[in-house]
Amino acid sequence: MNKLKISIITVVWNNAKTIKDAIDSVLDQTYDNIEYIVVDGASTDGTVEIVKSYGDKISKFISEKDKGLYDAMNKGITLATGDVVGILNSDDFYIDGNVIERVAKEFEEKGVDSIYADLVFVKPENLDKTIRYYDSSHFTPPRFAYGWMPAHPTFFVKKFVYEKYGLFRTDLKIAADFDILVRFLYTHKISYSYIKEVLVKMRVGGISTSFSSIWINNIEQLKICRQNDIDTNIFKILSKYPSKLMGFIKK
Repeated sequence: MNKLKISIITVVWNNAKTIKDAIDSVLDQTYDNIEYIVVDGASTDGTVEIVKSYGDKISKFISEKDKGLYDAMNKGITLATGDVVGILNSDDFYIDGNVIERVAKEFEEKGVDSIYADLVFVKPENLDKTIRYYDSSHFTPPRFAYGWMPAHPTFFVKKFVYEKYGLFRTDLKIAADFDILVRFLYTHKISYSYIKEVLVKMRVGGISTSFSSIWINNIEQLKICRQNDIDTNIFKILSKYPSKLMGFIKK
């Protein structure tokens, strides 16, 4: 049986500080059928030079202006030639060198369209210090109504799913990852499997951590649910926060 080809996409813009950790965590994987794609938004802080220093260890690299994070992700998905696609943000990194081995094994053994797992948030100044544990085990599609979703950086999906059901929406500011998971897992009911392990470490901070961004995210989630005929309201969406506090305890 031919080994699954897994495409991993990292999008980056002016993130010379952390891009090396993301790249190294992909290149350190033991799995030997990985296509690694880096999409840069015309960085000016040295990011491009760092990426280019890896030479042909990176399968595909483009650096050009884009229309934002989700536009860049769509470029990467379009370039991908793998059976499976995963997205690793430039602030994130895989927890060890066996992550993709475990992902490929899950796909092969379960025969599913997608898989997801757990994630931990870590301090930028101390990557061994866990701040919060993102437990994806409680997810079921009906929980989208409460603003819940699997940890997106741990989500791997067959390439044909993007081709059949579409890419990231670029009209959304923050919640396009929520939208794509709703479309795939709820609306189109693709099959999935959960790996009860941490696969990714994510630095705290980023696009969705300010109060205004959190509010925009909630409003976008409400809109997405309604567009996909999910019965919800803003109070259901906001009810996820007490449960999220458990992640700080579980750490």
